[in-house]
Amino acid sequence: MRYLPHSNRDRKVMMDAVGIQSSDELFAKVPSKVFNNAEFDLPDHQPEFHVEAAIRGFANKNRAAGDGPFFVGAGAYRHHVPASVDHLIQRSEFLTAYTPYQPEISQGTLQMLFEFQTQVANLTGMEVANASMYDGSTATVEAVLMARRLKRRAGVVVSGGIHPQYRDTVATYMGDDEGFQCLPADPTSDEDIISQITDKTAAVVVQSPDFYGNLRDLRPIAKAAHEKGALLIAVFTEVFALGAIESPGAQGADIVVGEGQSIGNPLTFGGPYVGLMATHPKLVRQMPGRVCGETVDADGNRGFVLTLSTREQHIRRDKATSNICTNAGLCALAFSIHMSLLGQRGLGETAALCHQQAYKTADALTAIDGVELVNEYYFNEFTLRLPKAAAPVVEALADKGVLGGVPVSRLEPGKADLENLLVVAATELTSDADIAAFAAALKEVT
Repeated sequence: MRYLPHSNRDRKVMMDAVGIQSSDELFAKVPSKVFNNAEFDLPDHQPEFHVEAAIRGFANKNRAAGDGPFFVGAGAYRHHVPASVDHLIQRSEFLTAYTPYQPEISQGTLQMLFEFQTQVANLTGMEVANASMYDGSTATVEAVLMARRLKRRAGVVVSGGIHPQYRDTVATYMGDDEGFQCLPADPTSDEDIISQITDKTAAVVVQSPDFYGNLRDLRPIAKAAHEKGALLIAVFTEVFALGAIESPGAQGADIVVGEGQSIGNPLTFGGPYVGLMATHPKLVRQMPGRVCGETVDADGNRGFVLTLSTREQHIRRDKATSNICTNAGLCALAFSIHMSLLGQRGLGETAALCHQQAYKTADALTAIDGVELVNEYYFNEFTLRLPKAAAPVVEALADKGVLGGVPVSRLEPGKADLENLLVVAATELTSDADIAAFAAALKEVT
């Protein structure tokens, strides 16, 4: 009865309560033509252990990130997650915790979220962070909507260096809005973005390191945006970069959003992940999600509360800023535990290792005839221009046991000028042996 929790008696009690004799009566008003009465082409039912064996067979066809040389990034990165993180998040009081509606019995959850906010604020160089968002792409959308509310303008300029999936997510929300401008995908330069900023622009969205790995100085764009009364939204997909570069807040960003997966959260075939968002106090009233605050109780003891809740579950619908910002609480907890274990020193040392291994990888690969490095400055991810289309090269590398990056054409299909570009990522888990294997395999297949 594992997947059929209701007994015949349970079902009879429910049907009696609503006044029906059969569950078919629930669908009596549904037109018969929409029902599918044909047999489905599916295998017959099996005992549970047979099903588990079949699913294991499917899973064994996958190649996990730890099974060999791995250089895939493009928004999801393989980093070491200490075993203590997984152990702690599986404690029942954390694993089952959800929204802390009753602060008097949710002090542990609220304190954890308060510490998480503090860590995110410190990382991004901002004063206040929420707790938290679904992922980096939807956090970017929420930042754009937030800027439009604050500025009462429609214009949004999105850099060509934004991760294509983030850009597509924003475009989905903006629809055919004439104020939405998305610059063409561009692996080398964002200077043209300044020329697109007008008095009708609410926000400029720039990523650093960008999708192609380029590090950007945000100050000139921040200055140009502020001169026109617009906000700068800074985006990141690799949070470890904030351990090595100047924070977006220090570079003039008004809203900082990104993906926190790299800290505390393994790849796990694509999620769930944790979106990060931070801003200035003067903008916080339009920030989606919720903010946990520190206070004292009637006896003067330290305590925690939900200071700001902007979701329609908590306040009047017309006052809500978002209805998608259920937090990724367990992922945020994993982030916070890992961040606490790292500390400032550990974060910086890990970032330095990532940077070092990326430079070693780039040096080894660009020594191959016909392979060129696109970037001038990068952190742990960079783009190569290959002598042939990148997609079949990646498939050939996989046949040799090397997962050698992400072809830009996979996320930007149909663009001939991008077909030979390959985005490569390295982290502290990338060994010198992995780099040598990648270089040997790439030399052979190109």
